[in-house]
Amino acid sequence: MKQVVCLSTSPWYPIPTRKQQVMSRLSEAEVLYFDPPITLIAPLKDKNARPKLKAWKQPGVKPQENITVYALPPVLPFFNKFRFINRLNQKRIARFVSKKCRAHGFDAPVLWTYSPTSADSVDHIRRSALVYDCVDRHSAYGGLMNPQLVDDMELDLAKKADMVFATAKPLCTRLQTVNSKAKFIPNGANFERFFAASRPQPKPEDFPEGDGPVFCFVGALQQCIEYGFIEYAAKARPEWRFVFLGRQVAGVNLSALQALPNCHFLGLRPNEQLPRYIAQCDACLNLFDRSDLSRDVSPLKFFEYLATGKPIVSTPQPEQILQFADDIHIAASKEEFLAACEAVLTDNTLQRTNARIELGRQSSWDSRVEQMEDILKDMKIL
Repeated sequence: MKQVVCLSTSPWYPIPTRKQQVMSRLSEAEVLYFDPPITLIAPLKDKNARPKLKAWKQPGVKPQENITVYALPPVLPFFNKFRFINRLNQKRIARFVSKKCRAHGFDAPVLWTYSPTSADSVDHIRRSALVYDCVDRHSAYGGLMNPQLVDDMELDLAKKADMVFATAKPLCTRLQTVNSKAKFIPNGANFERFFAASRPQPKPEDFPEGDGPVFCFVGALQQCIEYGFIEYAAKARPEWRFVFLGRQVAGVNLSALQALPNCHFLGLRPNEQLPRYIAQCDACLNLFDRSDLSRDVSPLKFFEYLATGKPIVSTPQPEQILQFADDIHIAASKEEFLAACEAVLTDNTLQRTNARIELGRQSSWDSRVEQMEDILKDMKIL
């Protein structure tokens, strides 16, 4: 059985992202999955983070038989601003990961990483190969970072990698400048789970009552979402309902939408429950504003929407959405958004629904991971 060590940027619980989807589907592989570390000052900003300071001392958790999940030790802050701090952090991380590898009998595993910061740890971890899976333009997130430093660390990591994957074409093109083997593999969908929303489902108790059309948005309510389009439509069509399923990211002001009686914020729901909510909706929304981050993102929600067969209204960004232009409705302004929402209400013929479902099937995580594994097997990495 192949041995894989995953240095992730997302904790295994509670929200499944590309990292969990890929690791859980690798065939004939034993996986050690390391949640990203928190900083030593994290509890100053979030008191709920205090228990996480000691999580690294706990035994590993096994979400499935071949996967063990560990927390990493806490790290010094400002590692995205100063390279010397990152090097100190990553050496500690490398020692911890190497210790866990020895405990599991991992001699020279495939090291599979998702963070530019690991450019400074990978050389301290015994490995047979290095895979970098790039899921975002990390330097576009803002906050306490030096974007140029983050970009430099990422390029350093890509140079060292035996294989590089990227979720968006612009990301892939950039990484190909230092590693010609880089391949574009978009995100995908848990097809079988979200396909269930194409059939009648029990109505959740907290789903808002009403008779008008329902539009749903699934995902983190973060800064790069185009909220103005929804506000405009919600005011123009008070009989419509807009349902939001996801957590509100700190610093995002949603007061204008929260003041509207036809906008309903239900919060984060377990992934396995989402099809029950989406099944009650008439259409799904994929709305990103124009920014460096949204240009290069590969939205999980979009592929999940396709699997449901529901009509979709989307902004023109990210650019990979445009390849689906014949099967969805694209709006570049608030006026176009209102018109698109009107149009999707009659875009529910069996032919159109089945076409979207088939696109979702082709975009399944099973298909994406099979692509990755085929490439890595040809290279004798897996």
